[in-house]
Amino acid sequence: MNARSAPGIALLPLLAGIAITLLLTVYPQIVVSGTGRVHHGAALSLAWAMSAGFVRGVGFVPQHRALQWLLSGTACGVALALSLLLLWWS
Repeated sequence: MNARSAPGIALLPLLAGIAITLLLTVYPQIVVSGTGRVHHGAALSLAWAMSAGFVRGVGFVPQHRALQWLLSGTACGVALALSLLLLWWS
């Protein structure tokens, strides 16, 4: 295990997970595209960002390499950027 994946609270991903949770709870229309339909790709990537933010934020680091990346702070940022890009394009 390297220093970047060391267990411990990671404040930025945790705050991102909390913010996404609150945003989707208070304003679920954020994942509605310009045509008035739900943008499933944006909803999926926001759920991924939220999950990765919570998992990494509380300090859990999976042992499997693929899960380490899918639930990392970097993955949280990538999924959040992907969701913003998908919402912007719709």
